[in-house]
Amino acid sequence: MLKKFFVHFRTSIRVTSILFLSTFLILMALVVIYKPIYGVTLNGEFIGYSKDKTKLQKRINSYMENGEGENIAFVQIDALPEYKMCLLKRGIVTDDEAIFEKVKSTGINYYTYYAIAENNEEKLYVSNFSEAEQIVNSLKEKNSSNKDNISLKEKYSTELKDFVSVEEAVAKLYVEPIKVVNSKRIATNTTARGVSTSTGITNARYNIGISLIRPISGTITSKYGSRSGVRSGAHTGLDIAAPYGTSIAAAASGTVVFSGWNGSLGKMIAIDHGNGVQTYYAHCSSLLVGVGTKVSQGQTIAKVGSTGNSTGNHLHLEVRVNGKSYNPQYYVY
Repeated sequence: MLKKFFVHFRTSIRVTSILFLSTFLILMALVVIYKPIYGVTLNGEFIGYSKDKTKLQKRINSYMENGEGENIAFVQIDALPEYKMCLLKRGIVTDDEAIFEKVKSTGINYYTYYAIAENNEEKLYVSNFSEAEQIVNSLKEKNSSNKDNISLKEKYSTELKDFVSVEEAVAKLYVEPIKVVNSKRIATNTTARGVSTSTGITNARYNIGISLIRPISGTITSKYGSRSGVRSGAHTGLDIAAPYGTSIAAAASGTVVFSGWNGSLGKMIAIDHGNGVQTYYAHCSSLLVGVGTKVSQGQTIAKVGSTGNSTGNHLHLEVRVNGKSYNPQYYVY
């Protein structure tokens, strides 16, 4: 009985050894002929084989966080690759670089940069905060009259703007400091309140020496020199219709020499721009700056209304030099 047991035991060991050896030889053959590899798909489409999915995915993650190139904040990739392990013959070529480029091509770059704004309107763009800060400091050092209206905005966008240098930005944004009005230079045909009462008109074109911007956007309803039953003489300004309460901007930088009620012109602002040049803004609903206030070009000074001798909401704009009116359309609109 014991002998029979030992014979059976030796047979079992021999069979087990043969099975183990066979399995080992088969595995060795697989290792020699095949290698483990990862098939990669993107949005269900096969895009190649990767030999190291961990390394490849780490590279993709780094690209999403940092991008490639200047001013890229991050890259948005909505669909990431999927990996499936498989055994392939050793002759199969892996193409991690091609897979990476395929994934990268689906990304959307988000850029970061800085906008230089004046009165919250973006004017210029620079690459980084250091340059933006230099521009603001330079305008303050030069005492630019718009220095208090300049601000910085950090931007994140899929569109990369054209950048300017610090020197170019300062040159474009700088506005000459406003000079204090010399009351002796005001024309003799002005009231004690600093505004002209002259009703004469002229077709002459005078070089006022400054550039004006449109105080409002709207429809011109009455041109310079026109006549109508609502006024006693020829029109000394330009009427631009706009909704009640529309913001009125200073056409150029200067100093407010009148702010109040002016007879048929209703609530009015007068700004002196130096060298005898003044602009009037009449029929306003409200006045936002007082006499002596220094204003910058584009600054809101009043609101559109219909005060005084007016038939509807509009801005009455005048350009005067030494008290004499000139056609505003020679300079703006």
